[in-house]
Amino acid sequence: MKNVLPIIVLCQFLCTSIWFAGNSVLPDLIFELNLDQTYLGNLTSAVQLGFITGTLVFAVFTISDKFSPSRVFLICSIFGSSFNFMVSLDGMNAIDILIFRFMTGFFLAGIYPVGMKIAADYFQKGLGKSLGLLVGALVLGTSFPHLVKSVTDGLPWKTVLYTTSFFALVGGILLFSLVPDGPFRKPGRKFHFSAFLSVFRIRAFRAAAFGYFGHMWELYAFWAFIPFILQSFATLHGTNFNIPLWSFIIIAVGGISCALGGVLSEKFNPKYIASFALGLSGICCLLSPIFLLQPFSELLLLFLLIWGLSITADSPMFSTLVAQNSPDTARGTALTIVNCLGFAITIISIQALSLLSELIDVQYLFLILALGPFFGLIAMVKLRFLNPSI
Repeated sequence: MKNVLPIIVLCQFLCTSIWFAGNSVLPDLIFELNLDQTYLGNLTSAVQLGFITGTLVFAVFTISDKFSPSRVFLICSIFGSSFNFMVSLDGMNAIDILIFRFMTGFFLAGIYPVGMKIAADYFQKGLGKSLGLLVGALVLGTSFPHLVKSVTDGLPWKTVLYTTSFFALVGGILLFSLVPDGPFRKPGRKFHFSAFLSVFRIRAFRAAAFGYFGHMWELYAFWAFIPFILQSFATLHGTNFNIPLWSFIIIAVGGISCALGGVLSEKFNPKYIASFALGLSGICCLLSPIFLLQPFSELLLLFLLIWGLSITADSPMFSTLVAQNSPDTARGTALTIVNCLGFAITIISIQALSLLSELIDVQYLFLILALGPFFGLIAMVKLRFLNPSI
């Protein structure tokens, strides 16, 4: 099918739009429910924890290898969109919202990694390019609620939740209707409860996974705190930003670098692309105090755009490396468990930033994120020696 990749990319974008829907309306939730500013960390971590729980369940029971990935994608889009919508119901309190965001994250586990599994079942050649476009769709989906919030500023804040829930439902139906199981799919013959751990016995797989973990330490913490960065800079220097719009732009540009990295992976080794992007984003972590302290908003925005580009370019490359170094019959499970552990790491980094934001000046807050690129680059060096052919 010539059009299968664009369809998967579109559906991935539509369905992952529910990921940061709660973050985009956080100021409204804080005002309406009289919440503390630290609720940002809790709200983001609830989705991440739900995703971790979901990916763990999916991995242990090898769901995406045992059952039709397209059917799994549809079912999870229905439940994910429903729980996302429930946040808009009247009478919600802070705990209810965290529960609904947790459940949204749980069913995203059947969307993001399963979408990568479907792409891998269709494209053995050019997998890096395919996953580059697919992760780019995730980035755009993640940023999309901020755009909806920006263009619907005069409408009730619940419009963001209505829109993203509808998009996710449409995405699941489209993929199930138009994308059957791929020609390279090798379904698991039985439940294998240890498959999610046995893949880590492969040393090259382990190195690729650890590189991804370093990337994830930085990525979602940066995304979650972009509005906080902009608001803090505006308060410190007396500058006015359209925070929802710029949050969308800074996250969305990462979709461009994902797609570009995927295209470049047809000519250059994914290991080198991942290492370059990871190193550049690590440099951005180290330079962040300089750009947060200087008074020019244009320089800050340019710096954040560069950071937004570099911080995502390695994501599809790591997914490619994980897929290439995992067994054919457990590829879906391998991708899922790596996502599970990677998102567990995001909770630690997000909560670390939330805690440190009350202890140190915001200008120095993001230096801690450089730990991820540092350890990720060490893993990439190991991978070059373990599997030079990939």
